[in-house]
Amino acid sequence: MMLSRTSIKSVTRGFSIIICNNPILNIIERDPYFLPEATSFAHFLHCITFGNQRGNKSEGPLTQVSRKSSTGNALLFQRSAIFNPLHVFLKCLYARHVSTASIELKTDNDIVRFSIGKQMDSNESPRKGKRTAKRFKMSKKAKRNELRLYRLKAKKKIRSGNPEVRIRYKLEKAKRKEEWLIEKLRKFEVPKAPAEAYDPEILTEEEMFYLKRTGEKKKNYVPLGRRGVFGGVVLNMHLHWKKHETVKVICKPCKPGQVHEYAEELARLSKGIVIDIKPNNTIIFYRGKNYVQPEVMSPPDTLSKAKALEKYRYEQSLEHTSQFIEKLEKVLEDYHEHLARYRKEKEKENAAQDSLVDN
Repeated sequence: MMLSRTSIKSVTRGFSIIICNNPILNIIERDPYFLPEATSFAHFLHCITFGNQRGNKSEGPLTQVSRKSSTGNALLFQRSAIFNPLHVFLKCLYARHVSTASIELKTDNDIVRFSIGKQMDSNESPRKGKRTAKRFKMSKKAKRNELRLYRLKAKKKIRSGNPEVRIRYKLEKAKRKEEWLIEKLRKFEVPKAPAEAYDPEILTEEEMFYLKRTGEKKKNYVPLGRRGVFGGVVLNMHLHWKKHETVKVICKPCKPGQVHEYAEELARLSKGIVIDIKPNNTIIFYRGKNYVQPEVMSPPDTLSKAKALEKYRYEQSLEHTSQFIEKLEKVLEDYHEHLARYRKEKEKENAAQDSLVDN
């Protein structure tokens, strides 16, 4: 009889450990929705735990021995409690009403603020974490209809009977293209590397004359075409300077005055000396007396061959677009002058007719 009594006590103690230590008990007692069933259940648990506390005082050596043998029964009871529907209900309610996040109450500047999980700054507004509205995404059909509307408007302006409307439409379109090309060309601007300190060699008149004649006689040359100055041109110059003192750079095609810009840029990048600039846009470079071939013959602050060609195409397009804008502006100005002359002639005719009517 004593053994069965102690086993029942251990079972009730295990039951109280599972549920009575759970903080959900207070929530069940407070929630009015679960009040009829929860109060009786809480009262039952309270009676069990109170009986355990009273029974623990009168336990003797025999109960301590029998407690060890009753641990198996308690484990069986705990396993059965896991699959109990009431245990599942309590677990869900605990997850819903109880949070492990820390809650802080701040009263700064007579304003009450609650901080859950993290500390709120004094300058932070409580509405800072408000959700923003989702961006409206157009369907393919709506996009197609919008583009069709733009095309119809453009066609209407092109076919307009008013010449000023047609000219202004072309002018606006050309200006938009010009802005787009300028924005594209900004991507090809390479920041220049800081200039390295080097001592340029001073050549006498006899040396200059000798190097000039030598450069004219020799046939080695580097072509400088529509891509302009890029890394490959400087690389070819260094490869020629491996066996020759001078090298010719032939600029073709070249605008008037552009050959001097090319000469300055190549002298800066290759550290060579400009000997002479011919009328046929040919530049003769001298490598120097103490020339040492660099490890990196193509400077890092230059464009590649493909990028240089792309930049040239954008520059050519920008040049033609600028010329077209100037032409359209002149046409629009001539049209306004024509309208002014026509109005003056019309006013003179009207004045002459009025004078005839008066007479």
